[in-house]
Amino acid sequence: QVQLVESGGGLVQPGGSLRLSCAASGRIFSINAMGWYRQAPGKQRELVAAITSGGSTNYADSVKGRFTISRDNAENTMYLQMNSLKPEDTAVYYCNAEVFRPYRTTPSNYWGQGTQVTVSS
Repeated sequence: QVQLVESGGGLVQPGGSLRLSCAASGRIFSINAMGWYRQAPGKQRELVAAITSGGSTNYADSVKGRFTISRDNAENTMYLQMNSLKPEDTAVYYCNAEVFRPYRTTPSNYWGQGTQVTVSS
Protein backbone atom coordinates (compact mmCIF):
# COMPACT_ATOMS: atom_id res chain seq x y z
CA GLN A 1 0.00 0.00 0.00
CA VAL A 2 0.90 3.65 -0.34
CA GLN A 3 0.40 6.37 2.25
CA LEU A 4 0.50 10.13 1.81
CA VAL A 5 0.95 12.19 4.97
CA GLU A 6 0.56 15.97 4.99
CA SER A 7 1.98 18.28 7.61
CA GLY A 8 2.55 21.98 8.18
CA GLY A 9 -0.98 23.33 8.41
CA GLY A 10 -2.13 25.67 11.13
CA LEU A 11 -3.46 29.09 12.01
CA VAL A 12 -1.80 32.12 10.46
CA GLN A 13 -2.63 35.80 10.19
CA PRO A 14 -3.45 37.39 6.84
CA GLY A 15 -0.25 38.17 4.99
CA GLY A 16 1.59 35.37 6.73
CA SER A 17 3.25 32.23 5.37
CA LEU A 18 3.02 28.50 5.81
CA ARG A 19 4.86 25.57 4.26
CA LEU A 20 3.00 22.33 3.70
CA SER A 21 4.75 19.00 3.23
CA CYS A 22 3.49 15.72 1.78
CA ALA A 23 5.51 12.56 2.33
CA ALA A 24 4.73 9.44 0.33
CA SER A 25 5.69 6.03 1.67
CA GLY A 26 5.00 2.37 1.06
CA ARG A 27 5.38 0.22 -2.03
CA ILE A 28 6.41 2.87 -4.52
CA PHE A 29 8.27 2.32 -7.76
CA SER A 30 7.94 5.89 -8.96
CA ILE A 31 5.63 8.87 -8.65
CA ASN A 32 4.28 10.65 -11.69
CA ALA A 33 2.31 13.84 -11.10
CA MET A 34 1.68 15.22 -7.62
CA GLY A 35 -0.65 17.97 -6.59
CA TRP A 36 -2.18 20.01 -3.81
CA TYR A 37 -5.94 20.40 -3.61
CA ARG A 38 -8.06 22.28 -1.12
CA GLN A 39 -11.64 22.19 0.06
CA ALA A 40 -13.31 25.01 1.95
CA PRO A 41 -16.56 24.47 3.89
CA GLY A 42 -19.51 24.23 1.54
CA LYS A 43 -17.31 24.25 -1.56
CA GLN A 44 -16.00 21.64 -3.95
CA ARG A 45 -12.44 20.41 -3.78
CA GLU A 46 -10.25 22.40 -6.15
CA LEU A 47 -6.76 22.07 -7.58
CA VAL A 48 -4.29 24.52 -6.05
CA ALA A 49 -1.06 23.48 -7.75
CA ALA A 50 0.44 20.48 -9.50
CA ILE A 51 3.91 19.33 -10.44
CA THR A 52 5.17 16.62 -12.78
CA SER A 53 8.08 14.31 -12.08
CA GLY A 54 10.13 16.52 -14.39
CA GLY A 55 9.31 19.64 -12.42
CA SER A 56 6.73 21.30 -14.65
CA THR A 57 4.18 23.18 -12.61
CA ASN A 58 0.76 24.74 -12.92
CA TYR A 59 -1.23 26.84 -10.48
CA ALA A 60 -4.76 27.97 -9.89
CA ASP A 61 -5.15 31.61 -10.88
CA SER A 62 -6.08 32.50 -7.31
CA VAL A 63 -2.67 31.47 -5.95
CA LYS A 64 -0.31 32.43 -8.78
CA GLY A 65 2.54 34.56 -7.53
CA ARG A 66 1.85 33.64 -3.89
CA PHE A 67 2.23 29.85 -3.72
CA THR A 68 5.14 27.72 -4.91
CA ILE A 69 4.99 23.97 -5.37
CA SER A 70 8.12 21.83 -5.34
CA ARG A 71 9.15 18.21 -4.85
CA ASP A 72 12.08 16.05 -3.87
CA ASN A 73 11.90 12.95 -6.05
CA ALA A 74 14.60 11.16 -4.08
CA GLU A 75 12.58 11.54 -0.88
CA ASN A 76 9.11 11.13 -2.46
CA THR A 77 8.14 14.40 -0.85
CA MET A 78 6.24 17.42 -2.12
CA TYR A 79 5.99 20.91 -0.68
CA LEU A 80 3.74 23.93 -0.96
CA GLN A 81 5.18 27.27 0.13
CA MET A 82 2.29 29.62 0.76
CA ASN A 83 3.01 33.34 1.10
CA SER A 84 0.79 36.40 1.41
CA LEU A 85 -2.00 34.23 2.73
CA LYS A 86 -5.55 35.53 2.59
CA PRO A 87 -8.65 34.52 4.56
CA GLU A 88 -10.05 32.96 1.38
CA ASP A 89 -7.15 30.49 1.42
CA THR A 90 -8.70 28.90 4.50
CA ALA A 91 -9.44 25.26 3.69
CA VAL A 92 -8.38 21.69 4.25
CA TYR A 93 -5.42 21.05 1.98
CA TYR A 94 -5.00 17.60 0.48
CA CYS A 95 -2.01 15.96 -1.15
CA ASN A 96 -2.54 13.84 -4.25
CA ALA A 97 -0.11 11.59 -6.07
CA GLU A 98 -0.16 9.35 -9.13
CA VAL A 99 1.95 6.39 -8.07
CA PHE A 100 3.45 3.51 -10.00
CA ARG A 101 3.71 0.52 -7.69
CA PRO A 102 6.23 -2.27 -8.39
CA TYR A 103 5.23 -4.61 -11.23
CA ARG A 104 2.22 -2.48 -12.17
CA THR A 105 1.92 -1.00 -15.66
CA THR A 106 -0.66 1.63 -14.77
CA PRO A 107 -0.50 4.18 -11.95
CA SER A 108 -2.88 4.44 -9.03
CA ASN A 109 -4.17 7.66 -7.50
CA TYR A 110 -3.71 8.32 -3.78
CA TRP A 111 -4.88 11.02 -1.38
CA GLY A 112 -3.60 12.20 1.97
CA GLN A 113 -5.82 12.75 4.97
CA GLY A 114 -5.69 16.54 4.70
CA THR A 115 -4.28 19.34 6.83
CA GLN A 116 -6.22 22.38 7.98
CA VAL A 117 -5.04 25.85 6.99
CA THR A 118 -6.81 28.75 8.67
CA VAL A 119 -6.02 32.35 7.77
CA SER A 120 -7.54 34.71 10.29
CA SER A 121 -6.67 37.68 12.46
